[in-house]
Amino acid sequence: MLLAVVTAVTFWIFYVLPRWAGVTPHGMAAMYVGKAPTPEALDATVERLGLDQPIAVQFFDFLRTLLFGQEFTFGRETVECAAPCLGYSFNTNSEVLPQLLDRLPVTLSLGLGAAVIWVIGGVAVGVLSAVKKGSLFDRLAMGTALVGVSLPIYFTGLLALAFLVHEWGLFPVSRYVPFTENPVGWFQVMFLPWVTLAFLHAAQYARQTRAGMLETLNEDYIRTARAKGLSERKVIFKHALRPTLTPIVTILGLDIGMVLGGAILTETVFSLNGVGAYAINSIVAKDLPVVLGVTLLGAVFIVVCNLVVDLLYPLVDPRVRIAA
Repeated sequence: MLLAVVTAVTFWIFYVLPRWAGVTPHGMAAMYVGKAPTPEALDATVERLGLDQPIAVQFFDFLRTLLFGQEFTFGRETVECAAPCLGYSFNTNSEVLPQLLDRLPVTLSLGLGAAVIWVIGGVAVGVLSAVKKGSLFDRLAMGTALVGVSLPIYFTGLLALAFLVHEWGLFPVSRYVPFTENPVGWFQVMFLPWVTLAFLHAAQYARQTRAGMLETLNEDYIRTARAKGLSERKVIFKHALRPTLTPIVTILGLDIGMVLGGAILTETVFSLNGVGAYAINSIVAKDLPVVLGVTLLGAVFIVVCNLVVDLLYPLVDPRVRIAA
């Protein structure tokens, strides 16, 4: 249901909103044809895509193409876009979905690897800061977290490239290699982008975990657990941390969904040919089918990640399972 709503909203943004803004069918066709289109190409694109048809007809054709595929004609050549068809790039003369799938492993490697770092690092720092509230470690950690939240990725990424790669030579200057071909090379190339992307999110998770832990440690059941003689380690990790992880899991689902939808800044800074870089190149080239496909793919990731989060709630906090 949610995906249907997202699909309708996406269609409205790319097809209906330009009409309300005064864009003519030929103007919309120009976004598909590319730069410097000829009048004949515009007329052919308007007819082929039905841009001069009523909105209801266009929406039906949009859904039919997405669910059942469509044939595209280029002069004397006819090509078929199999379902699910996210469109056909008229700049590269190829289907959008296979191009997205080719670049998806890069974005998956970036997003999932960075997520592991920022979750483990952020939660660990947040727990230690809460336990050692007011200490030097707490102040340094929260100060660093404030810096991490404030600095954008393109700033920290460029600094990392300038000093860690080019100045000091701690990391190699190389392009992405698949994990299946060279695991060591894959790790070396991805480690710096992981840390750069994780630094921003880890700072947020550290602050969120610290705030949740401080609130939980003041609850009555924590004092009861200590009065029963439980070890401090068991009190913190079994009774205090698990309720704190519920909002962390919620944020994690949203963050991973957005990262997998295209980590645009990180991929651009580190020259990673992933979904985000593909989206940027398509926006510059005014390749509307690709932009539309990336938008739908990002929506699918966010929906799937939210579903996984809902399934993880009972495992993280048993109170959810009991209430259900």
